[in-house]
Amino acid sequence: MHPGARIAAVVVCAGLAAPAATPAHERVAGASTPPSDIFALSQGEGQPVAEVPVATRPEPPLAATPQAECGPGSRPEPGIQGRVPEGSAENGLWCNLRLVSHSGRSGGFRVWRYTDRAGRECAYYDSTLLYPLNALQLSGDSDGVVVLDMSDPANPVQTATLTDVPMRSPHESLNLNARRGLLAAVMGNPGTFPGIFTVYDVSDDCRHPVHRATFPIARLGHESGFSEDGQTYYAAGTAQRSVTAIDLADPASPRVVWQGQVSSHGLSLSPNGDRAYIADAVGGNLTILDTSEIQARRPDPQARQVARLTWQSASIPQTAIPFTRGGRPYLLEVDEYSYNVSTGGQGVGAARIIDISDETAPHVVSNLRLRVHDPGEHEKAADDPGASSPVQGYAAHYCNVSDPVDPDVVACSFIASGLRVFDITDVERPREIAYYVAPTRGRIENGYEPSNYAMSQPQVIPERREIWYSDGTSGFFALRLAESAWPAERRATRCVARRRHIVRVRASRRSRVRRVAARLGGRRVRAVRRGRSVRVRVDLRSARASRVRLVVRMRLADGRMLRRDRVFRICR
Repeated sequence: MHPGARIAAVVVCAGLAAPAATPAHERVAGASTPPSDIFALSQGEGQPVAEVPVATRPEPPLAATPQAECGPGSRPEPGIQGRVPEGSAENGLWCNLRLVSHSGRSGGFRVWRYTDRAGRECAYYDSTLLYPLNALQLSGDSDGVVVLDMSDPANPVQTATLTDVPMRSPHESLNLNARRGLLAAVMGNPGTFPGIFTVYDVSDDCRHPVHRATFPIARLGHESGFSEDGQTYYAAGTAQRSVTAIDLADPASPRVVWQGQVSSHGLSLSPNGDRAYIADAVGGNLTILDTSEIQARRPDPQARQVARLTWQSASIPQTAIPFTRGGRPYLLEVDEYSYNVSTGGQGVGAARIIDISDETAPHVVSNLRLRVHDPGEHEKAADDPGASSPVQGYAAHYCNVSDPVDPDVVACSFIASGLRVFDITDVERPREIAYYVAPTRGRIENGYEPSNYAMSQPQVIPERREIWYSDGTSGFFALRLAESAWPAERRATRCVARRRHIVRVRASRRSRVRRVAARLGGRRVRAVRRGRSVRVRVDLRSARASRVRLVVRMRLADGRMLRRDRVFRICR
């Protein structure tokens, strides 16, 4: 979250109440103290990076995304899409989503899912929305990063709470690398904090993270990015032009490999680590940064800007997540705040999909917006609980895709509008398919106004149609999307005959499938791999159900795990 419009008292309070540094005896045994020349405060300002001009290109109209059609069992919102008038959500609102489980009383900015080597499934979420406001509460459940055993999603079990310095106040920096099982964060607040960095290993037993190191190694902290190979963690200072790349080849001895004068809020890395996709909160744009020399560990690495793009509704860019659809690369970019930085007036940034197939000329292809974001409707809703804040209200904050390759679903935290879910199978024509507004609570975090405070990056679990997220004033939620609303089911409109079929599945270009497993209706079926393609023989002659799901899981040579679903509707 950008510091510019935060209430001054909160910022001051957060800065004065920073937790003390981790004592030496709490550091991991055998970890070496980094030499003084890599300590954050002795680093100077970092390496300058030459800027390229910011481009403005034609983009789609700022219209609301088509609204969800709520199925049986829903409790829909009472008026326009995204608006939650006073008293309407005391018991919650939902559309095509049902509650699987709930845990805790507070939430923060990130939710992560991880399956360890033994197959155990865990969730991690930061519970301190604004340090020390949450931590000052005496409930004891809002101080640190919460670890949940999700072996049974209906009954989450808290197995640990991580409370070293950065985990108590990670702000938006909590990050997980799935390939190596590393959970890391850097201390942050609404502006920026001294860059105390911490890393845990969760690969052996995700329920009990093993502390590897805590060092004041980054210059400043607020947000972060993680390379897909798990070798490099990027700490972003946000309020200052500061990005620090930290080498994690040995997690017990992290070291700085690059520091740059770069304006960065959230940042994500390309699969090969050669590009950083930066949401520039100060400039109100997307920056594509060439990080290939950092990724290759060149001596004295240099970074350069490839392109910068802004858009007509730019507020405060929060993050940009890369994905591909049909082999074409895109970014899912999210803005926060309810005012336009270029005009200084009203204008919810919301979210958008950006085509980066020509990375020197990225352009917006579609928007993810709600009806309450329309200027007239937004003005009418100004007195709703939580809506008056220019830095929260009905703005967006974080989104996430169901899969980095050919995702069907995007889940977004839209703060006072709760969790919103979109079908992006057609990236140029997204549509809303579900939402969940948690029962409203008035607590210190939202100024005691009874509103949602959904700020976290969700996690989508396609194989169970689940979505995990946290709400600032009510904790962690596991939800399940109705089968009728999941896009894969909607695509199964044309029926197929009861005979043998050949299904071919492909990974993205420059990928190679190392292992594959396929199940039809829950039973294992043979799958043959060749390069980046997989061939599955599907026999529907003896199928009893009217719909049969094929699930293909592929482990790629670079370590990524991909899943492809197809539903067959059998002709009568």
